[in-house]
Amino acid sequence: MQRRISKAAVIGSGIMGGGIAALLASAGIKTLLLDIVPFDLKDEEKNDPKARNRMVQQGFDNAVKSKPPLFMDAKTDSQLVSIGNLEDDLDKLSDCDWIVEVVVENLKIKQELFKKIDGVRKAGSVVSSNTSGIPLKDMSQELSADMKKHFLGTHFFNPVRYMHLLEIIPGPDTDSDVLTFMANFCEKYLGKGIVWAKDTPNFIGNRIGIQGMGKAMNAMLEHGLTIPEVDAIFGPPMGRPKTATFKTADLVGLDTMYHVAKNCYDACPDDEARETMALPDFVKQMVDNKMLGNKTKGGFYKKELTPEWKTLRKVINPQTMEYEEYGKPDFPCLAEAKKKSSLPEKIQAVVYGDDKGATFAWDVTASGLIYSANRIPEISDTIVDIDNAMKWGYNFEMGPFEAWDAIGVKKSVEKMEAEGRAVPEKVKKFLADGNETFYKIEGGRKYFYDFASGSYKPVPVSDKEISLYNLRQENKVVKSTASCSLIDLGDGVFDLEFHSKMNAINKEMIDFMAEAGDYVDKNGVGMVIGNQASGMPAPFSAGGDLAFMLGLAKDGKFSEIDDFIKDVHLGIMSTKYSSFPVVAAPFGLALGGGCEVCLSSDRMVANADLFMGLVEIGAGLVPGGCGMIHLWQNYIKYIPKIAKITDHAGFFIQAFMCVAQAKVSSSAADARNKGYLRPDDRIVFNKDNLIGEAKKEVLKMVDDAYAPPLKEKFPVFGREAIGMIRAEMLNMRSGGYITPHMETIAKRAAYCMAGGDVPAGTPVSEEYLMKLEREAFVDLWKTEETQKMAEHMMTTGKPLFL
Repeated sequence: MQRRISKAAVIGSGIMGGGIAALLASAGIKTLLLDIVPFDLKDEEKNDPKARNRMVQQGFDNAVKSKPPLFMDAKTDSQLVSIGNLEDDLDKLSDCDWIVEVVVENLKIKQELFKKIDGVRKAGSVVSSNTSGIPLKDMSQELSADMKKHFLGTHFFNPVRYMHLLEIIPGPDTDSDVLTFMANFCEKYLGKGIVWAKDTPNFIGNRIGIQGMGKAMNAMLEHGLTIPEVDAIFGPPMGRPKTATFKTADLVGLDTMYHVAKNCYDACPDDEARETMALPDFVKQMVDNKMLGNKTKGGFYKKELTPEWKTLRKVINPQTMEYEEYGKPDFPCLAEAKKKSSLPEKIQAVVYGDDKGATFAWDVTASGLIYSANRIPEISDTIVDIDNAMKWGYNFEMGPFEAWDAIGVKKSVEKMEAEGRAVPEKVKKFLADGNETFYKIEGGRKYFYDFASGSYKPVPVSDKEISLYNLRQENKVVKSTASCSLIDLGDGVFDLEFHSKMNAINKEMIDFMAEAGDYVDKNGVGMVIGNQASGMPAPFSAGGDLAFMLGLAKDGKFSEIDDFIKDVHLGIMSTKYSSFPVVAAPFGLALGGGCEVCLSSDRMVANADLFMGLVEIGAGLVPGGCGMIHLWQNYIKYIPKIAKITDHAGFFIQAFMCVAQAKVSSSAADARNKGYLRPDDRIVFNKDNLIGEAKKEVLKMVDDAYAPPLKEKFPVFGREAIGMIRAEMLNMRSGGYITPHMETIAKRAAYCMAGGDVPAGTPVSEEYLMKLEREAFVDLWKTEETQKMAEHMMTTGKPLFL
């Protein structure tokens, strides 16, 4: 049977249901969103379709308006969603290929709903539940044989669009073909990282995650730490998100966290660490008092405004249940971790320290590692699925077994046993057999230790995925500096990888790009520009090196800034006109210089979650890496062929406003709408496949007899555009909407983009436009206002408008 999903249905229009529907529609799938008829209809509303769909309409509207966006392109994608209710529109499920249940976590309600679905679904359609804890075997026991074969769990994480994890849980009778199809579909079309979970309470991510959070909260009280101290430890120094433990709970909602913990506690009577899932009494008290986190403007943390409009950041005191101001936590182990360069070194510095914070960190970490090992094979058959669940669902940089490798399995086990901790027998046998790490690289492949067989097995990966980490371990780096490397991807294709802080473009990178280009020209057929940074959102490149240029500006070395921008222009244009195809593979943050590097490539293969923009105005500057030139060329090249250049006024305004307002795309689809992506650039939903797909694009271009673009002049809008923009900027400044210096920056950007004081329609060269751009860039650095704006952006990450 040739399976495909052309139409899907989502039942339940709450936060999760709306998010799933938005993701499906963003992937181009027609989606039916259903919910119940409101209970409180008045008599005159009972026959009114609009009133009967009030609940689902509200859920749909919330998804469309959501910030951050749930749809990739809300205006277009939302048109693929139709709405209805479970009384009037249940029969519409009959032409759906996949039906996803996302209703309240109540077994009886789910059982009744699935019986109704069973009566109208077409044979062979897939039905799944997004339950986070109710056993599939209980939900499916009274279903037909065909539905049981096509029934499974698909547990998405919130927010659906942004969280990579999807736990797939086979039901007792699910066909293996159905499971394989759904895994492949969700990986390729929805961009998800698939983890295979068993039908056990809270599956993998939340089972491991809630034990870790519960242990941290209880241990905090035992060790006498404060909430900010716990978050300082279990944040970036341990490879965890900045939200750490308690801020994550505020983000998720204390009620949700408490429900997951209670469900796990009640459903796991024989769990050896069950008591760690019993959250402290003060947490229950907070839930009862509706102190639920961000959604109630106060949870573990709270912000308050003084009469002077000063923001006070406060935290709950578990003893008094009052909010108090707090300072920056400080432990010797954290200071030591800050000195280390690699994550394994940082984690070791924390857990093997000898201060109060380190003792706490070790207690929680040791408990979590032992717990994770004990869950195999109960919740998962492999360490890989447990590690991936925590990385993809909780944004950990390392899963439990990767972290165990990082601190040294043998060393940590010796410490555990010395303290009387019950180390799992499987881990003892692992060490007794002479093994040292749970993962290893051999022959370009990553292997994991399989407890069941007592041997190493290849880590399963998609045939589309290329791991730069694995290639590094196999010595495939042909050239390297501290900021970037050139890696052999095979078949004559090389990858230019950025690895500076936030992958910001610096002088070393610019110099290296020329060297990399020469190497590929002599030894290869094409180049990919891409990396595999992690984070949320992860940085492809967060911009240019402001610190370097600010230092030059403060020293009055403006000629050196001019020389640097000349080098930038040379590097950008060398990439653009190289003899081989160059494909950029942006994802996450591609801002400022990162955006400009992509705009110079022959083609982009972009991840669907792409936040791209020319944001230099926020630092008091105009784009300095040909970004305005290439953005305008995109508009000129791809807009309809219009006889008069003056008819392009609307397009010029759109392009200019992208720069003047530092517009950042909300997705790759939105980047295409804004002109950053071109019509022939590709969008890939799964970030893991990005480098592989970019390599494939390079080889296709080579196979199509690639020839570099010819240099040509492009028409500009000239003095007419400059006059139009200046008049508008004057009005905005007079009305108090912009500051005098912002007006100056906007005018300089307009002058560059419009091609200077020339008649509309004048064809100009790129060299001429680069000169205008370079002059504006250097002149702005000479101003005190720009230097202050740049320094503020560099230290806070936020713009300061002077």
